[in-house]
Amino acid sequence: MTEKIGVVGAGILGLAVARELALVRGAEVTVLDKEHQVGVHQTGHNSGVVHAGIYYPPGSLKARLCREGVAMLRAYCVEHGLPYEEVGKLVVAAGRHERAGLAALAARARENGVPGIAELDALALREIEPHAVGVAAIHSPHTAIADFPAVARRLAQDVGEQGGSVRLAHPVRAIRERAGKVEVLAARRVFAFDRLVVCAGLGTDAVAAMAGQRGDVRIVPFRGEYYTLAGSAKDLVRGLIYPVPDPRYPFLGVHLTRHIDGEVLVGPNAVLALAYEGYTWRDVRDARRILTWPGTLRMARKHWRTGVKEVYGSLVKQAFLDAARRYVPALTAADLERTHGGVRAQAVARDGALVDDFVVDVHGRVVLVRNAPSPAATSSLAIARHIAGVVPAPIS
Repeated sequence: MTEKIGVVGAGILGLAVARELALVRGAEVTVLDKEHQVGVHQTGHNSGVVHAGIYYPPGSLKARLCREGVAMLRAYCVEHGLPYEEVGKLVVAAGRHERAGLAALAARARENGVPGIAELDALALREIEPHAVGVAAIHSPHTAIADFPAVARRLAQDVGEQGGSVRLAHPVRAIRERAGKVEVLAARRVFAFDRLVVCAGLGTDAVAAMAGQRGDVRIVPFRGEYYTLAGSAKDLVRGLIYPVPDPRYPFLGVHLTRHIDGEVLVGPNAVLALAYEGYTWRDVRDARRILTWPGTLRMARKHWRTGVKEVYGSLVKQAFLDAARRYVPALTAADLERTHGGVRAQAVARDGALVDDFVVDVHGRVVLVRNAPSPAATSSLAIARHIAGVVPAPIS
């Protein structure tokens, strides 16, 4: 009898998982999502960067699956004629005090096997990005950009071609295990699966609670806001320009990224959102649930100064401009136009720690992806292969 597996979430990760399970397990896969199209949230609200693996602690799931995922994503895009362009990335030290952090980052990148890493002085970095400034930089020539929503749409097509289905406008209302099955109520219909994989992103906590697995790690949403460069200002950036990140945080700081459509994005910041899909300041519908989680309050106590700075940057355009001008000083306020932002599903532990690595839990017949922030899109095909390896096999 064909194994039936359900996947909650039609973002790039959920669709990659569904495709992988159909291919390697021969399973009949059904993807359930509350939205009316695939890739609506994190997949469709990011800068489109295919990360090379520079930042992640050697030996972590992020480091391994990012490097594997880059190769798999590149091959997938080539196979299906999807956009994929190696534009290269500069990580720039704006001042001498950042040199040590930059050197440590270069060492980490080499340990992770990132190809072509070069350490540049102030003159050499301008050969790569003529309008950028800094005292030093590392260059990752193979860092790329892609169209992740297009990848998600192609993955959904693959699922259908493998005999599976993607059920949109099917919000999950309830989950229970009974008689050796996982029953899922979605859109007034009960689906019975042998296994269930939850890749719900911003909805992870709600779905985990339905499955009876609230856990000691919860999703805290952070809104990332962007500006785009207007007119000829786009020509000031050839590829990707990043700051040296603060090692205390999983966020990379305001950066400048050329998008696959030719636009150049400036951002994102990282502002605590008060709704899981809180794309604007006005949306506070989940404030109580977010703020009463002990981990949120403990995190806020540890990092309130940074939080205040991020809020200021959100409200005052000049602060955003100043962050960008540290690296491209020719920019002016007229060059920045507000554009759409996104919300990052960031896992926070009960003690307030920001969970950095990917986290996948197995609870009987249910597999929960607890934390899959950036570089999850880059790593999606590799994460899918990893998850397929941990989904319990059918009992013969």
